[in-house]
Amino acid sequence: MADNNSPRVVVIGAGFGGLGAARALRERGVTDITVLERADAIGGVWRDNTYPDAACDVPSPLYSWSWAVNPRWDRRYAKQPEILAYLRDAAEREGLTGLVVTGAEVVSCTWDDDAAVWHVGCADETTYDAEVVVSALGQLSNPVVPRIPGIDDFAGPAFHSAQWRHDVDLTGRRVAVIGTGASAIQLVPGIVDRVGALTVFQRSAPYVVPKPDQQYKPHHHRAFARWPALLQAERRTVFWASEKLNAALGGQVRWSKAFLATIRVAWRLHLRRQVPDAALRARLVPDYEIGCKRILFSNDWYPALSREHVDVVTGAVTGVEPSGVRTEDGTLHEADVIVWGTGFAATGFLAGVAVTGVDGADLHQHWADGAHAHLGVTVPGFPNFFCIYGPNTNLGGSSIISMMEAQAGYVAEAVSQLGDGTRTIEVLPEVAEAYDREMQTRLRASAWNGCDSWYVDGSRITTNWPGRVSEYQRRTANVDWDELAAR
Repeated sequence: MADNNSPRVVVIGAGFGGLGAARALRERGVTDITVLERADAIGGVWRDNTYPDAACDVPSPLYSWSWAVNPRWDRRYAKQPEILAYLRDAAEREGLTGLVVTGAEVVSCTWDDDAAVWHVGCADETTYDAEVVVSALGQLSNPVVPRIPGIDDFAGPAFHSAQWRHDVDLTGRRVAVIGTGASAIQLVPGIVDRVGALTVFQRSAPYVVPKPDQQYKPHHHRAFARWPALLQAERRTVFWASEKLNAALGGQVRWSKAFLATIRVAWRLHLRRQVPDAALRARLVPDYEIGCKRILFSNDWYPALSREHVDVVTGAVTGVEPSGVRTEDGTLHEADVIVWGTGFAATGFLAGVAVTGVDGADLHQHWADGAHAHLGVTVPGFPNFFCIYGPNTNLGGSSIISMMEAQAGYVAEAVSQLGDGTRTIEVLPEVAEAYDREMQTRLRASAWNGCDSWYVDGSRITTNWPGRVSEYQRRTANVDWDELAAR
């Protein structure tokens, strides 16, 4: 322990999750906190994702820290520069930026049982010793580019949406966008007016519904500043609406099917109104049940795809050649630039970090059939090791910040008990096993049953939480010490 009897804590990652955890720990009296960030600045996904028109798909009054309410959002769905500025300003005001060490890429965490200490190793061979490790790497930190034959042979620039090449001028060029997920539906409208030709390669069409966005005017800002309850009311309203969506997606209420059917009607009307061409509309119909993937919000995705210089290709991509992308029908789609909108390794929790627990236990071996953790936070055999945005804590709707704040509070309460004779905290194996059974049972019984994209090797759903955010908040509001072994 540190001299003041406060445990030393290493937090991995300086995004919303890691910085929020650091603040919660400090609020509980933990003073020796080091936040290790592999990049050269704080910000997490909002530092990395700088593609055109990058924005949040959750209204900003809710997609923000509860302890840093912002009355001056430019619009209801804030864009990336404003979100990043908000995160950095709030962290600076709270004195969190001084805790961060940048350029520190963690590659190993090794438990020393004799000393009750984690040895944290970085890529540059720097090491840190700490009684507690909090991993806040998240589920959206490692971009995925599929292994496609010839991918290295392409003659032009090719980059992932999360690694946007701002030095590449797209004006008048033929651009291939591979993928139609949450990033693609923002960046395609963002570049459509600049490019000469745009080919969008779609493996599976998303459900896209109208986005109730608006720009906040000066009178909104004055009202929010003068009457803070107005902004809190909007936050509560958005939270309530998102809870209804989560309940329906999880099949928890008798009206789930009716609610999802209503969303499907809204999607179909949106598609029909914005895409006049029947053949294109047919290509934009999803091939899965609504709720199996995140429902997306956009007012300009369908109009962008309807432009004369835009083509939507539904055939599977089979190869990349120097001059373009080839699909399963043998067609070569010529391109000058390729943008990979192919998402992230959401199920690869703690990828790139070797975590070794009690008696040499390998966390990745423990998770060989898919990651799982009690409350998404703690794993037996890995004492004083906690996750923020861990397994089964993602959402089909609502703000992930609400989930991460709940996790941060739970972790901070647990860590605050270390010292005065308590060296380690570890979840009991039987508790973790029972929780995992509950998660898998509920998820299989929910609207996500049969949604192949949620499974790891067809056996386990590792990403999503099956209930409402409010339920998770209740279950993490206080540490149940009967579920943990404190030694």
